[in-house]
Amino acid sequence: MTTRQQVAAAARVVVKVGSSSLTSLDGGLDHARLDALVNALAARRGSGSQVVLVSSGAIAAGLAPLGLRRRPRDLATQQAAASVGQVQLAQAYAASFARHQVPIGQVLLTADDVVRRAHYRNAQRTLARLLALGTLPVVNENDTVATDEIRVGDNDRLAALVAHLVGADALVLLSDVDGLYDGDPRQPGSTLLPEVDDPAELYGVDTGRPGQSGLGRGGIRTKIEAATMAACAGIPVLLAAAENAALALDPAEAGPKVGTAFAGSGQRLSARRFWLRYAADVRGQLHLDEGAVAAVLDRRRSLLAAGVHGVSGDFVAGDVVDLVGPYGVVVARGVVAFDAAELPALIGRRTRDLPPEYRRELVHADDLVPLRGS
Repeated sequence: MTTRQQVAAAARVVVKVGSSSLTSLDGGLDHARLDALVNALAARRGSGSQVVLVSSGAIAAGLAPLGLRRRPRDLATQQAAASVGQVQLAQAYAASFARHQVPIGQVLLTADDVVRRAHYRNAQRTLARLLALGTLPVVNENDTVATDEIRVGDNDRLAALVAHLVGADALVLLSDVDGLYDGDPRQPGSTLLPEVDDPAELYGVDTGRPGQSGLGRGGIRTKIEAATMAACAGIPVLLAAAENAALALDPAEAGPKVGTAFAGSGQRLSARRFWLRYAADVRGQLHLDEGAVAAVLDRRRSLLAAGVHGVSGDFVAGDVVDLVGPYGVVVARGVVAFDAAELPALIGRRTRDLPPEYRRELVHADDLVPLRGS
């Protein structure tokens, strides 16, 4: 089965739509475009798939009601626009989905909900229950209370995280770009890349273009990062234009020839390992010698004190730390078993030479995920 066929056949699909696909600078929400998107989502749901929508647009939707002519730069006005716009957006989705007798549930997430392990599991349970109850979850970052989380690309990354949270079979990223090109699509000679079988194929491809409308936060780079994140966790991805949503989501097409398809190139990670790799808030670093790097990466062993020669950061037992190799490259990430203040007296020493209460792993293999060689 091809990647496009996998997307078409997915029993559970996460769809992300960007601000520029739903709104305009002078008119707030574009209800015609929103209805067209909802029609495509409802049709996919009607075919038997479960659908989760990750929708940008709260800040953009709040501009017109507040009399703002452009996206504000200061945080307080961004949050005010999000507060007003989130209501507008939720009401518009509820009314549009009601035409298809589809109930929706709003889920607003902050960085804590995907960075902190307990919050991550709670979000996972909530989304699973909404789907079990026959509801279509509409997810957005909670920009009303976000601080430094309001930055370029959050909802692209959020969509990849949500795809793993709900155990999605596919991720569809819809925006104002119709796929990934080998150069700037505005320039003659640029060619659409229909398939990406391995993220390594993207080396040298120009992914630095900003978004086209000025309403959204991201650009093609954030979408490629999100697609790569999901694909490396085994989730096939389709990047397509929002105006092609009906084709991108139609299972009858059995692999629609729109956009760029990213093959799920990696193994499915457990929720805990995915959280560690992509969502955890890293508090410090442990610096490893070559023997410890080999044990962690090649033999998938726990990290012992003898293989560590340096510590940086201010962390406590239970925090997440990066494991750094001899050349400064982060090779793994894991949950540390000791406070930073305890480690200087332990590192570089064999386990049997430590006091009895300290004779355990610094990072257990079950709490560790390789970032290189995996």
